[in-house]
Amino acid sequence: MCLAVPGKILETKEENGSRLGRVQFGGITRQVQLDFVPEARIGDYVIVHVGFALSKVDEEEAERTYRLLEEMGMLDLELGAEKDSGFRSRDSGSSESGSSGSGSPES
Repeated sequence: MCLAVPGKILETKEENGSRLGRVQFGGITRQVQLDFVPEARIGDYVIVHVGFALSKVDEEEAERTYRLLEEMGMLDLELGAEKDSGFRSRDSGSSESGSSGSGSPES
């Protein structure tokens, strides 16, 4: 089953005409398409499904949803063994970035 999981945007960049972001889900990060949420900025929380951010949510809703998915055991299926327990809302100190980076997904 594929779920939409909340995550925090740590950084963004433009690549090949698309807006990409590095998004944190608990203890892991993934590269995510941000084109569907042009208003989303670094530090915002987004709901992500199959690599696409679908909507913005506030931090409280993101944490509540993450905890519920974790309690149901659904995060293990969605995020795999890399998942760290608990939702982490710490600020990474990252800033909006240009087109630097390899473009490969981070895990």
